[in-house]
Order: sequence, then structure tokens, then C-alpha cells
Amino acid sequence: MRRSADFKAGASEMKLLVSVVDPLEVEEAVLGGAAIIDIKNPREGSLGAQPPRKIREIVGAIPPGVESSAAIGDVPNLPGTAALAAAGAAQCGVDYVKVGLLHVTAEADVVRLLTEVRFAVQACSPTTRVIACAYADTILRGGFPPLELPAVAVLAGVDGCMLDTAHKDGRSLRKWLGTEQLRDFVAACRQASLLCALAGSLQATDFEWVRGLKPDVVGVRGAACTGDRVTGRISSLRVRQLREALLVPSVDLRPHSLPRA
Repeated sequence: MRRSADFKAGASEMKLLVSVVDPLEVEEAVLGGAAIIDIKNPREGSLGAQPPRKIREIVGAIPPGVESSAAIGDVPNLPGTAALAAAGAAQCGVDYVKVGLLHVTAEADVVRLLTEVRFAVQACSPTTRVIACAYADTILRGGFPPLELPAVAVLAGVDGCMLDTAHKDGRSLRKWLGTEQLRDFVAACRQASLLCALAGSLQATDFEWVRGLKPDVVGVRGAACTGDRVTGRISSLRVRQLREALLVPSVDLRPHSLPRA
């Protein structure tokens, strides 16, 4: 499996990823202490993509020492199309390319698509890492089983896994998957040296729970905004509060502390 020199899954300090839509939001996110600036278009879905010109504009506003990621959409089962989108994002200078598996359900199809994305990204930017994203809230709708993501990520040779929610209806990741299920997911990523990221309508009140799971990255947008995730704006104060909540020493959680979906 490809790994760049600075890739360290399982780092001791969790990183806060904040999704932005323009350079002005970059400034707010960085002031608040975001470690990763994620570029996406929430009007086009959970992992909605920005056009290349916007990605370059936002990347240009990110200061040294702060990482960047770009979503390429909740892709259909079209490996060539996904690979082309991934190549475009990689050429814009981001550290991570995120691909959403909302419309790809069979294991063989997921592996094929992720493999083509990996080849495309590696050809354009050998240091850019590919993150596969599955959705906790699609289990009952026949979506790809999210807890199987680490296994297919290994088969495809990508660099990391993210769990998110596709339908932003107010229900967060913790409403769909139990604590022990997510601990197993994080452990599977660790065992395979995959970067592990958790997102999905997480709020500040969820962060004590998140700390107990110890992923590498925690992703937010809505919780960092004044207003909703689509029309709202990133607030440095909200980002700072989220980062401080993430850095509080972790606590042990009882297995029955959260309901299972």
C-alpha cells in the first residue's frame, strides 16, 4: 500500500478538519485552530465537489503548516469518471482527495473504483493521499456497509477511511452506529495503517464521545457555522470551541452508553 513519508495513522493528537466553501472561510477556520481545511460544496451533497478553479483559489489561501483536502463528490459507479475527478483535484495541490461511496454498493465495484482513483491521484501527485468515505445512514437503504470500509480500502490500496452521514437531517453519526461498532472500525483502520476519520453532523456535545473513540481526524462543517451547513458561514469562535473540546483528555465510555441504530 502506498504511503507518503509523513503519513502517520494513529497519531497521538486528533486533528480537527473543517469544511469550507471559499477563502474567507479559510481564514476563520485557521484562526480557530483547524488542522485540515476541507474543500467542498455542501449544495451538491455530503461530499459535494467544488470546481478546480475554486479548489485552487482556496488552496492558495491556506497558510503553510495547515493541510488541505478536497471532496470529489458522492460518485456513481463509474470508475473512469471518478478517477478523472480525482486527478483534477490532485492537480490542484491538496494533501487529501476524498471520494464518497454513496452510489457504489458491491464490494468488487468499490474496490475497482477506489483502485482507479488511487492510480489517477498517484500519477498526478504522488504525495496526495486518497480517503474513501462511506455513510452510516445508508445501511437501511441498501448502501455499502460502512463497517466494511477498512477491508476494501486495504484491497484498493488507498490511504484512509472516513465515516460520514449522507442525509443531513439532524441525526448524527452516533445515532446510526454504536460505540463498540465504531471502536472496532477505528481499530480496523489502525491495524491496517489507514488514516481514520469520523464525521457526520457531529456537534460540540458529541466530542466527549468522539474523544473516547480516538480517530485520527474529526470532521465538521455545520457545528463550525453560524447558520446551517449550506448557507451558514464558518466562525473562528465556533472552530476554537470545537478544537478545545477535542483536546480535553479522553475518558473511557461504557459499552452501553449509546444506543445502537
